[in-house]
Amino acid sequence: MAKKSKEAAPATQAPESRGVSPFHEFDRFFDSVFDRGWMPMLRRDHPLWERFAAFEKGMPKVDVIERDAEVVVRAEVPGFEREDLEVSVTDRSVTVKGEHRQEKKEEEGEYFRSEITSGSFSRTVALPGDIDADKAEASFRNGILELTLPKRNKANRRKVEVK
Repeated sequence: MAKKSKEAAPATQAPESRGVSPFHEFDRFFDSVFDRGWMPMLRRDHPLWERFAAFEKGMPKVDVIERDAEVVVRAEVPGFEREDLEVSVTDRSVTVKGEHRQEKKEEEGEYFRSEITSGSFSRTVALPGDIDADKAEASFRNGILELTLPKRNKANRRKVEVK
């Protein structure tokens, strides 16, 4: 009597899809175009993109520089005027706020166009030491806000020899 084999037939795997997502193709297309240097300012690794991308999120770039007698804070706020800015200082932090609104209207015959742009930001930065908020000074030029904040206690730096 012959025995029938009860071994299971091998499971068939679905063939691997060779189709490509249209989004994947779209990404590949733009990667190839931008890698060739076409319109370099639109590339995410271009310095201008980085500057404006950070600002677009409501967070202007800020430098905090600690010196012996003062702390200097510089903030990039392109597109804002001095009147658009508000600065407040405590002993341990600085808050910079800005808000602007601009309206442009054009009317000619039956043609009418109106553009309204507005933007705002708020950024608070912790300071590396206690400062004298009453003696803080601020200046604004070419889209750069600079704050000079005198320290309460000057740092006593001394040179240490490395052996």
